[in-house]
Amino acid sequence: MDFPHLTYSGPPIDDPAILASVPETYATLLRERNGLIALSGGFHLRGACRSPAWHSLRAAWEGSAALYHLFPAILPTDVPFGEEACGDQFLLRNGEVVRLSAETGEVKPVAPDLETFLTRVRDDGIATLGLEPLVAFLREGQKLEPGQLLSAFPPFCVEEAKNGVTLKAVSGAERLAFLAGLARQLKDVPDGGHIELTTGP
Repeated sequence: MDFPHLTYSGPPIDDPAILASVPETYATLLRERNGLIALSGGFHLRGACRSPAWHSLRAAWEGSAALYHLFPAILPTDVPFGEEACGDQFLLRNGEVVRLSAETGEVKPVAPDLETFLTRVRDDGIATLGLEPLVAFLREGQKLEPGQLLSAFPPFCVEEAKNGVTLKAVSGAERLAFLAGLARQLKDVPDGGHIELTTGP
């Protein structure tokens, strides 16, 4: 499957064992191209590799920094195959694709299977993934390097974001740590409630 505006292709597979643990559709994709970043940084498909760590499916799934440690809504059995530019995560759960809204920690189904989801990303990634912030960022002459995610402050989920947000490129690990902390703060806050935000990625 070809995706537009590639900015990164994964290294040769050096973690073949993990392919036996994922659905065959995903394994077949990785054998053809070991993950990628497409849509000028808008979509990252993780690969079967040990390094770089930010591209490693095993690191995101099973490592000490596995995503399920950061976000309680992610199950250890979820396959964290991809992410979009701002850090929302895409997971395979019982064959379905679900999306973790990383700001709030909520998980919602988005596609019945991986092939359907990837076809939508390829054909209309901006609408499928909600990449309007990235489009605005790129129009300013900025870009996301491999391993980076797009930071938005204040977060999109808070009322103050209606007045505009500041966008910048930060390391993926830094962004996800910030989002996990934000989701923990928001967990018990009712609609219209207040939280204290510090400037972050």
